[in-house]
Amino acid sequence: MRTQRTRWFAPLWATAVALALLGVARVGAITYGWLDEQRHPNVGRLMAGLTDGRVFFICSGTLIDDQVFLTASHCTTALDNADAQGLLAWVGVSFQTEPPHVPFLYYGTHVTNPGYTRLGIDAGDVAVVLLDDAPEGIVPARLPTAGMFDAWYGTTRRTVKDLKFTAVGYGALEPSRGGGPPIWPSAGGRRYYALSEFAAIDRAWLHLQANQATGDGGTCYGDSGGPNFLWMGGKETDIVAGVTVKGDVMCVATNVIYRLDTPGARAFLGQFVTLP
Repeated sequence: MRTQRTRWFAPLWATAVALALLGVARVGAITYGWLDEQRHPNVGRLMAGLTDGRVFFICSGTLIDDQVFLTASHCTTALDNADAQGLLAWVGVSFQTEPPHVPFLYYGTHVTNPGYTRLGIDAGDVAVVLLDDAPEGIVPARLPTAGMFDAWYGTTRRTVKDLKFTAVGYGALEPSRGGGPPIWPSAGGRRYYALSEFAAIDRAWLHLQANQATGDGGTCYGDSGGPNFLWMGGKETDIVAGVTVKGDVMCVATNVIYRLDTPGARAFLGQFVTLP
């Protein structure tokens, strides 16, 4: 296996040029939240290096086994596209919460879910990066049991008002407005978290509140693939209910996450980890 390495990178994040080049959808970033510091050390950012030396932040994700990093397939398809064009030099993950001049990267191989589709009832929007080395001192998060959230069908936000989730990621912050088009400030490589309440559920998705007016936060551009930790008994657990995949355009109303307790998600993840 390759040894753990570090690499310098230019101060460039997911700019419009990079997104177009890699085919990354603008999805996911923390809104109305707080600096994470070391609350969620198993949450990292997915990075990619191109053959011309440029390095880009792609998405967020979570360590779910010693050498398995969970993210979204719409993130790894961007890496597939770059690889097909002969542009991809390496894929790596950093778990640092502050933007150092020299990030410490764990290199690995990304695996896109072959069942992923942008459309359909179950888009299969989950992927992994198989790391060459196990990150030291980081305890992996847990996955939900099969059908863990099926019992919520038919419930409403009013009946499960205390059901919360914690979204974590490295993306842009809430939009700012001031006479022109809205601007989403970059988190600058820092990890943030926000709390959301349950809104609705369907076969493959959980819909969460992200409205600041209701006391909730959420996700926006840059957090795709990041975790949404389930709360139980009034406390946050280390169970990843789902990965961030989409939301409203302005990132101020809804956070939609791909459920990890479904047969489709478990069929894919079961190839890489022992399922609960």
